Amino acid sequence: MSGRLLLDHGSGGKASQRLVSEMFMRHFDNEILRVMDDAAYLDISGPLAVSTDSFTVDPIFFPGGDIGALAVHGTVNDVSMLGATPLFLTCGFILEEGLDLGDLERIVVSMGHAAREAGVRIVAGDTKVVPRGAADKIFINTTGIGTVRVNPAPSGHRAVPGDAILLTGSMGDHGLAILSTRQGLSFESPVVSDCASLNFLVGKVLDAVPDVHVLRDPTRGGLATTLNEIAGQSGVGCFIEESRIPVDPAVAGGCAVLGLDPLYLANEGKFICIVPEADAEAALAVMRADPLGRGACRIGEVRADYPGKVVMTTPLGGQRLLGMLEGEQLPRIC
Repeated sequence: MSGRLLLDHGSGGKASQRLVSEMFMRHFDNEILRVMDDAAYLDISGPLAVSTDSFTVDPIFFPGGDIGALAVHGTVNDVSMLGATPLFLTCGFILEEGLDLGDLERIVVSMGHAAREAGVRIVAGDTKVVPRGAADKIFINTTGIGTVRVNPAPSGHRAVPGDAILLTGSMGDHGLAILSTRQGLSFESPVVSDCASLNFLVGKVLDAVPDVHVLRDPTRGGLATTLNEIAGQSGVGCFIEESRIPVDPAVAGGCAVLGLDPLYLANEGKFICIVPEADAEAALAVMRADPLGRGACRIGEVRADYPGKVVMTTPLGGQRLLGMLEGEQLPRIC
C-alpha cells in the first residue's frame, strides 16, 4: 500500500476494513484469524505459558531487524523461557496519523515472516490510529500463548548452589545496534542486532537436558540485571568470570568509546541457561550445534555465598559486585 495513514483508517469503517484486509490479513493469514470473530477460538490442553509485551523501539528499522520482527521474537522468546512451545500470538497496533503506509506494510511483512519462521500463528489483533503527535510512528503489543513441555518448568526461583551458568552467545549486540542507528554512528565493523526467535533452540536444549533449572533472555538491563533478578528470586549468589563472557570486538570497541558497559546492554537473541553441573556439557554441545548458539559458553556457577548478589571475577583476579541497572542507559530499546 502507498500513501499516508489517516485517522479514518482507525474509524472502523471502509478505510479500516481495507487496511485490515489488504495489509494485516494478507500477511498474517491463517485459518484461525480468517474467521474474523471478536475473539479467536483456540483448542489447547495442558499447562500454558502466557506473556505480553509492548514494543516502542526507536528507530523502527535497525541493522538486523525492525519493530515488527522484534515484536514477534521478543514475545516468542519470553514464552520459551518457561520451557514452553509458543503456538499463538495476538498483536495490537497503536499507529500515528501520517505514518507512511509503505513503512507499515514493510513492518507487517517482516512480522508475518518472523511468525512463520518461529512456527507461531497470529490469531487476533487490533489497530488504533491516534492523532499526529500522540504517538511516535508505531507501537506494537504482542501476547504469546504456548504449551509448557516440561515439569517442573524452568523458573528464576529454581537456581541452586552447584548449578552451572551458561550463555548462548555475545552480549550487547542489540543495544549497540539500536544506539548506533539512532545517533548515526558508524564503527570499523558493523554492529547488527541479534534479534531472533529462540524457541527451536530452547526445545533442543530441553530434549537433551529435561531438568533445566532456569532460562532467561537478558533483554532490557542486559546480562548483569537479569542475573541479579535470578539471584534474588532463588536466594543464591551468581558467580561469573568476566573473561568468559563473550562480547563482539565491534561492540566492545563501541562501548569503550561511548562509555557503556555491554553487560547492561539489551540482547534480543540470546539466553541464559542454568543447569545442574552434570548436564552443563550436554547443554553446551546442543547450543553450539545450532547457528543461534554457536558462541555458547559457561560463564560461571551458582553458589550459596552472597545470596541475592552477582559477583564477577575480573581478568586480574579481583572480584566486584555487579548491581542492577540504575537509570535508563538507553531508552526505547525494544
